[in-house]
Amino acid sequence: MRFLSLVGNSFGCSASGERLVSAARDGDVQEAKALLEYNPRLARYSTFGVRNSPLHYSAAHGHHEIVYLLLESGVDINLRNYRGQTALMQACQHGHWEVVQTLIICKANIHKADYLNGGTALHLAALNGHTRCIRLLLADYIPSIPNFWAILQAGDRKSITEFDQRGICEVINKTSDGGITALHMAALNGHVETVQLLLDLGASLSEVTVEDGTTIDLIGSGSTPLHYAACGGNAQCCQLLIAKGASLTAENANGWTPLMVARSWHRSWLEDTLKSPPAENLQVLPSPYLSLPIMSIMKIARECGWRTSELAPICLDPCAVCLERKCMVAVEGCDHEFCTQCALYLCSTNSASTSKHGPPESTLVFVWELMSLLHWFLAQV
Repeated sequence: MRFLSLVGNSFGCSASGERLVSAARDGDVQEAKALLEYNPRLARYSTFGVRNSPLHYSAAHGHHEIVYLLLESGVDINLRNYRGQTALMQACQHGHWEVVQTLIICKANIHKADYLNGGTALHLAALNGHTRCIRLLLADYIPSIPNFWAILQAGDRKSITEFDQRGICEVINKTSDGGITALHMAALNGHVETVQLLLDLGASLSEVTVEDGTTIDLIGSGSTPLHYAACGGNAQCCQLLIAKGASLTAENANGWTPLMVARSWHRSWLEDTLKSPPAENLQVLPSPYLSLPIMSIMKIARECGWRTSELAPICLDPCAVCLERKCMVAVEGCDHEFCTQCALYLCSTNSASTSKHGPPESTLVFVWELMSLLHWFLAQV
């Protein structure tokens, strides 16, 4: 009877675990909350075979509220499935920036690589052109300085005490199997915004692919990001790489230059771009994602709290956006003050290329004011 009882409890736990998986996949916050209150250990449940946890499912489907619930329940934020993927990798793969934001605030490991091809969260975000996710992944490396791009261009990086140039270059230029970098992936798939951000932050133009038994490479080993851009066929990507100094004459292991790669893949429209350097230097504006003050707000979120489950009975100093939570962030040069959650949301959703489809004009004003310089948060929590 004791044996049967234990088996029965096992089946019960499995059934509850599957219910939590379904809630995580479908975005049922109330069901997930009820199950976790009943048994917080259900957060550690994983499905048979693929070993995806509720955290993986909620991250892959963009349900950031459930991701936060699971993290509060004590689940390992860097839990892997059978492919070695973490929730952060799956969120980056599918472009769920709100999940990425939550995981980065809770200090998810951005350096882990999967078991299949050695790709990191950055590789997956670059592969699919999720520039906003990349910016959040690198939040702890990019200081909140309004003229950060100008300082980078001037080559005066040592003057920025918060800027770890070596650290960010190691992250950006980390290779997966076959020597493929995030820049290779973004260039191949024609993601112009992603290529621009990676280049601004020091992605290597000379990193070349290598022969690897697990990687199918139809372009050839020894290929630079420009070879990959030529294969992909996006003229803007090629122009950006050339403007930053990519070599037009570099040959891969097949003896192919980028132009020869373009011809072999029938990218005839790239002939003029790849034949010779442009007569005039291409004027490239900084990535709109570069100077967002996300590092400062991330620090505030970690030190003083990000999510507030219970609002104060009377908030004498409410956030200028939600009008509910208490102000934690003040913008220099204007009278607007925000809660941490709204400040992060505004920063994470802003970019010049998406402003057409963004929030109303008044909110966009808040966004651009945030970009100027966010000073310290209010002293009282």
